[in-house]
Amino acid sequence: MLYFLNIRIDRFPKLCNSMALVGIFEVLLALFCFLFLYRSRNNDGCPKNYPIIGMMPGLLLNVHRIHDWCTEVLDRCHCTFHFKGPWFANMNIIVTCDPADIHYIMSSNFANFPKGPEFKQMFDVLGDGIFNSDSDSWKNQRTVAQGFMRNHRFLKFLSTTSRYKVEGGLIPVMDHLVKRGLVADLEDVFQRFTFDATCILVTGHDPRCLSVEFPDARFSKALDDAEEAIFYRHVRPPWFIKLQRWLNIGQERKYCKAWQVLDDTIVEYICRKRKDFILGPNWIPENVEEGFDLLTSYITEEKSTGLKCDDKFLRDTILNLMLAGRDTTSSALTWFIWLVSRNPIVENKIIDELRSIIPAEESKKRRLFDAEEVKNLVYLHGALCEALRLYPAVPFQHKEPLKPDVLPSGYPVHPNMKILFNLYSMGRMKSIWGEDCFEFKPERWINERGRIKHEPSYKFLSFNAGPRTCLGKEVAFIQMKTVASAIVYNYRIHVSDETPIIPAVSIILHTKDGLMARISNRWD
Repeated sequence: MLYFLNIRIDRFPKLCNSMALVGIFEVLLALFCFLFLYRSRNNDGCPKNYPIIGMMPGLLLNVHRIHDWCTEVLDRCHCTFHFKGPWFANMNIIVTCDPADIHYIMSSNFANFPKGPEFKQMFDVLGDGIFNSDSDSWKNQRTVAQGFMRNHRFLKFLSTTSRYKVEGGLIPVMDHLVKRGLVADLEDVFQRFTFDATCILVTGHDPRCLSVEFPDARFSKALDDAEEAIFYRHVRPPWFIKLQRWLNIGQERKYCKAWQVLDDTIVEYICRKRKDFILGPNWIPENVEEGFDLLTSYITEEKSTGLKCDDKFLRDTILNLMLAGRDTTSSALTWFIWLVSRNPIVENKIIDELRSIIPAEESKKRRLFDAEEVKNLVYLHGALCEALRLYPAVPFQHKEPLKPDVLPSGYPVHPNMKILFNLYSMGRMKSIWGEDCFEFKPERWINERGRIKHEPSYKFLSFNAGPRTCLGKEVAFIQMKTVASAIVYNYRIHVSDETPIIPAVSIILHTKDGLMARISNRWD
């Protein structure tokens, strides 16, 4: 055997000695790593701040579970801590989930805390759209978008489109999965639903990604890739990102490819729309009497809005609206269905509430609900809010101060710092939501009179707060209630035990491996 290994017998003792040295080295290395990990935080529970490299080791060791790690640190540090990265990395960040800090930044002293140039650089794929804009540009875009989205014709279009996609897309797919006895990724189903629905609302075009064939959705996949790359920009030094971009490797290579797909698809939508404003059967559902998509509104109302609606502006606007509409709603639906499937008491209460609004003879058979029917359901609304509290679709966001300031928590901030809000952690703070903060309790949102209990936006930040409160809040709730009522009332969801349901590493709170489940009919 030694002959075949080309090892001479007389050298064997030396080889053994070398192997022993290697073994000792490995043991010492393992011991060093253990001690390093053990000392990766200070006595007060905050991450250890090392010379030169700062707190980066603690972040890198926990990046795979970043949301829970931040929650643990914020809990130990009383809702706010100062993260210091390597001295050469420009990572000087105040991380907070303190409602007082958030109220101060988002409302009381809003003018001093714009998103800033670094935010725009990090999210550069969104161009000059409303998410990246500050000052007058943001104000003008918000005013116009708000006017379009509050128009009664758009709201009617929204309700009809939601019902159309549930009846013509979601239900056939669910029935197909039931009939075949398949285990399917419901998160993918919800993403396809919200992608189709949002695309209709924004551009007037139905891509029909939600069907039993589960066709490839290049645009949707490109959004996922871009979001993942943007997340890693938050936890890597700027020089490393620039190096990846220059070498065209890693996440930045994926980001560039995704950007190209997004541009190509949106340009196609804009060209079609400019050629023909009369929406034909290939652009809107046949049962929609009158289309009122946002792209048509921007083009036809350009003079009255005062906005320069050239192709660049329309491209940025469409992408911003598509990102907001597709990802946030599908994420909320995914976590909501998972939480309800694990809580039969909540599930039964939702079903009872839905039964209460329909005739008795229809109470034990399949039924779809219009937006108006479920609009004012208290318990369903509370359950959705509770899901968003625990699993906010956008788990964090950040700001940059224009001038030096001091936060209510006592932390000084200056223009060279970033401030990171952690929404995921906020829903898990006992100091904010009580000892039962980890429990899924829709009753938390219902007052003594049986009505929806209002919580301050700086405490429940899922739809933002202050002047930047989400314009699409009503749109999201209409879509979520339409889908949630159809799923919970008509089907039983059996989530697979083989795939753990944990948050993914992304700027949107997707699941890591999808919501794998088997579906059965509730009514035979």
